[in-house]
Amino acid sequence: MGHPRKARKKYDTPPHPWNAERIKEENRLVAKYGLKNKKEVWKAETMVRRYRRDARYLLGMASEHTGKEREQLLGHLVRTGILNEGAKLEDVLDLTVEDVLRRRLQTLVHKRGLARTVKEARQMVIHGHIALDGRKIDAPGYIVKRGEEDKIGFYPSSPMKKQIEAAQDAE
Repeated sequence: MGHPRKARKKYDTPPHPWNAERIKEENRLVAKYGLKNKKEVWKAETMVRRYRRDARYLLGMASEHTGKEREQLLGHLVRTGILNEGAKLEDVLDLTVEDVLRRRLQTLVHKRGLARTVKEARQMVIHGHIALDGRKIDAPGYIVKRGEEDKIGFYPSSPMKKQIEAAQDAE
């Protein structure tokens, strides 16, 4: 079970540390999504790996119990926005790391236009300027669910919100 106060590692490290293609791809993802370090890429890779492993297991098994598990896996992926409505279990095998990275709060803050760059979006999230449905979220790696996507905004007492409103009033 492990120690209750010591969290388990949520990622797997690469099997070989000096693979040039992997390093280039990780650097590209870190730059594109404004990540802090490669550990965040590894977390996303581990999530995708686990989803794909579960899908392979469910595709190989045929029983009434796996039908319920299929629905649960697909429901989870659709709710989180990683897959679209009406997706099949075979679509889980086509998931990529970028599918998971696109659902991060940091990325969606940038996509919605609340920040000019992904790095600025990360800083705004960490400093507590961003809220989801009025709740302050200060984790840039928070996976935003499909229903929460339109509730992203500034925290009500954020000085950033006041500055932006003042700038809009001046125009």
